[in-house]
Parts: sequence; structure tokens; C-alpha cells
Amino acid sequence: MANKTCVTIAESSPAKLRSLLTKALKRSDYAELRFDFMNPIKVPLALHLVRKDLKRCICTLRPKSEGGKFSANEKNRISILKLIAEYNPHLLDVEFNTIIKNNDLRQYLKRTKTNLLVSWHDFKKTPDENLLKKKLNQMSKFSKNIKIVTTAKTIGDAMKVLSLYRNLPKNHNLIAFAMGDSGRMSRILCTQFGSPYTYVSLGKPIAPGQFSLDEVKSIFKLKK
Repeated sequence: MANKTCVTIAESSPAKLRSLLTKALKRSDYAELRFDFMNPIKVPLALHLVRKDLKRCICTLRPKSEGGKFSANEKNRISILKLIAEYNPHLLDVEFNTIIKNNDLRQYLKRTKTNLLVSWHDFKKTPDENLLKKKLNQMSKFSKNIKIVTTAKTIGDAMKVLSLYRNLPKNHNLIAFAMGDSGRMSRILCTQFGSPYTYVSLGKPIAPGQFSLDEVKSIFKLKK
């Protein structure tokens, strides 16, 4: 069990990003940097400002088609992903759909030995367990680090996602939970089933059902 946290930071200003990252890493094990909330031309400066802390950062550049904020063309996004990889973050979060469609990016990340987190989200529902297992197996072929997040309408939906921890391929790391009110507790339970950390906010939730860092710290204390 890993009672570890990852603070999601979504800022448009490189300086504010740097400031919040310093604050977050004083209390959290990791931080997720949502570069898609930033104008693409500002990303190089932001990377320079946070470079010394990237060993504790998960870097994300989510396109609008995958629930993110990045709206420029895909070619531009791929070039920025490659730039982020050059800074060797703890993990570079790249969508499963991007990985399977872009062989050039896939080979680049392999050559640079980037620690890849392959992610897949369903923002409308939670598929049945067989589809989730199939998705897990497909994703495991590209990285040992996998993130599967769905939207829960019921507690049962959250349990479907958590059941994936029973089917995890050997030597793989899985971050799997459900968004929404019905999936909220899966954000805590996933750390008890094997997730290396759970995503939290410094205050206002970045994603549906997300706990704050203070809330999760309090819950983890209760479990001791």
C-alpha cells in the first residue's frame, strides 16, 4: 500500500506554476504539471523554471479531444511532448490513443528512455469489466506504467475499475480510479490496492470528485 499523493497543478503562468510546485512538493510526494492549461509558447520557459524538480513530476499535455485544454494542432503538441521528454520527468503522461497512432513519437520516447505513463479516460461512463481488462492488456504492451480513469454513475462502476488491480500484468504499475461523486472513494482505495499515488488538488478540484491534499492527508492519518 502506498499512501502517496500527486498534486495536480494547472496554471497558465510559468512563474505561478513554479511557485505552486514548490509549495506542493513540500507536502506531497509528486506533482502533476498540466502544461495544456498554458499557452504552448510558454512551455519551454516553464520547463526551464521547474527543471530541478521534474524528477518528482508527472507531465501532461492533454488535448481537448481527451478532456484537456490543448487546442493547437497535433503536430505542435507532439513536438512539445518530445521537448518535455528531453527534461526526463518522473513520468510523461501520453494518451493511449496518441501512442497507438504515432509511431514516430513512440520510437522517440523509446530512444530517449522516457518513463512513459500511458493513459486512457472515459469521461461519460464506466465500460464493462471485460472491456476494461482488454484495455489494460493493450496498454501494458507500451509501458509498465498505466493509468485508466472512468466516470462512475454508481458505486458499482467504481468497483469495476478497482477490479483491474486483480488483473495487473507482472511488474506493472497501475493508477486506476473513477471520477465523479460515485467514484470518489476509489481515489483513496486505489492506493490500498497498488496505485503508486492518488491525484489531489491544492484547493479547488481540477477533475470531478478530486480530493484536496488536506483531505487526503487527513484520511491517510486515520488509516494509521
